[in-house]
Amino acid sequence: MTTAMLDHEKDTDVSVAGRVDAAHEDAHWQRAHAAERYFRPGLDYEDYAGAYCVGYTGYAQYGGAFEDAEKSLCANWIRIKGDSRLSLDDAMLAVRAAWSRMAA
Repeated sequence: MTTAMLDHEKDTDVSVAGRVDAAHEDAHWQRAHAAERYFRPGLDYEDYAGAYCVGYTGYAQYGGAFEDAEKSLCANWIRIKGDSRLSLDDAMLAVRAAWSRMAA
């Protein structure tokens, strides 16, 4: 995991404490990411992990409709991307998936 992502996770532990079980969500996405329709062969979980984190913590932070928070979520991804090989478009698919899981 990148240092930027670790710092981001520390920040989100404070801002969403009690509303997101980050360890549970991370474990889910570690198991499920390769079966997602947007998964790209040659990438691994570490490429997707930050995008999922942006999605599930973003839902806890902003709530409501994804489209209303999309700009902020995009900015959050760009800020924590680190060494991820995901394009912005691919990252936003993973962000949306994690957001949708939290909203369900």
